[in-house]
Amino acid sequence: VQLQASGGGLVQAGGSLRLSCVVSGTLITTNGVAWHRQAPGNQREWLATFAAGGASNVADYLKDRFDISRDIGANTVYLDVASLKTEDTGVYYCTTMRRNVRYWGQGTQVTVSS
Repeated sequence: VQLQASGGGLVQAGGSLRLSCVVSGTLITTNGVAWHRQAPGNQREWLATFAAGGASNVADYLKDRFDISRDIGANTVYLDVASLKTEDTGVYYCTTMRRNVRYWGQGTQVTVSS
């Protein structure tokens, strides 16, 4: 199983990005995919999940700015992030679990400038 995250970059506060997570080795309709991020000096935190069955959830404090979606044909899960703040800076990771083994992508850097 491999996950390839992309779409990060340098963006000004208030801007938006679409992060993509392309999954190979398993189907996103079989194993759900979650997004996490890790800010400098902080622990990795959960942001959102798109479950295999189609349910999705975003952390309560981010629901007004972040959205998760998927393209089954592309076996890809997206995280749309809007109204970005400097505190959103960090490495964004996607992850899935298959047969009790957790897999992580390499992460994509998001840097928000003031």
